[in-house]
Amino acid sequence: MSRIRADVQLVFACLLWGVSFVVVKEGLASATPLAFAAVRFGLAALLLAPLARFRTPFTRTELLGGGALALLLGLGYLTQTIGLVWTTPSRSAFLVAISSVLAPGIAAVALQERPSMRLLAALGLAGAGVFWLTAPESGGLNRGDLLTLVTAVLYGGHIVTIGALSRRGDPFHLVWLQIAGTAVLAALGTVLFEHPQIAWTPGFSAALIYTAAGATVATLLLQMHAQRHMSAARAAVLFCSESLFAATTSWLVLGERLSAAQWLGGGLILAGLVLAELRTAPSALGKPRLG
Repeated sequence: MSRIRADVQLVFACLLWGVSFVVVKEGLASATPLAFAAVRFGLAALLLAPLARFRTPFTRTELLGGGALALLLGLGYLTQTIGLVWTTPSRSAFLVAISSVLAPGIAAVALQERPSMRLLAALGLAGAGVFWLTAPESGGLNRGDLLTLVTAVLYGGHIVTIGALSRRGDPFHLVWLQIAGTAVLAALGTVLFEHPQIAWTPGFSAALIYTAAGATVATLLLQMHAQRHMSAARAAVLFCSESLFAATTSWLVLGERLSAAQWLGGGLILAGLVLAELRTAPSALGKPRLG
């Protein structure tokens, strides 16, 4: 595959992820958050099943690793989805991007390494970005923003775990296990914490198909192929486009407009992402991004 083709594939995946923030926001008008997540990831697991290589037995490492990944991904996605009830797609997308800044820090803590000055600078940029993005003139962080920051921490742990497991199991096994596990976790949460409601309108059905088939299955396959042909640093820069696509879609579809201060905040977060990930090992970027 040519370098340009790989770039186009990854940017297209980022476009699908970015649009999904708005699609999920709209889908929540017809369903409770946990019920939406359970159906979305259940459908995605079914769509990915033909690629899961069930004829090859799952190893103990894959089962344990898949369970850990499902817990991190599932809790992260659920807090992100619930957060979208109160925050906007643009703010959510920029805040979720902080996960890539946090991942090297989480890895440093897990490996008991002293964080570098570059990592501390990246975290400082991201922190300043959060301050400006969440519009201090209008009250600062809301409940949705706080939940989305929890998402960023969980996704950061997910990135680190993927890096640790990427060479220790079949990638299709690990991906399917975490997506199926997320569906189970969401279903349990629906039963325990929600009065589930789903209005099967044409709009909700379209949102479900898009998020399951487009923003989960298609993006994952595009990413897997594209990142085989580029460096981690190049992928990190291209991943920045996800937040920009989310902000643009939210502006076009929902009429959301960010102030100059909020655009400054989003830019600082993306600058911190690039600063952190330009020195991250390639394995840390070999992760599913599910929007």
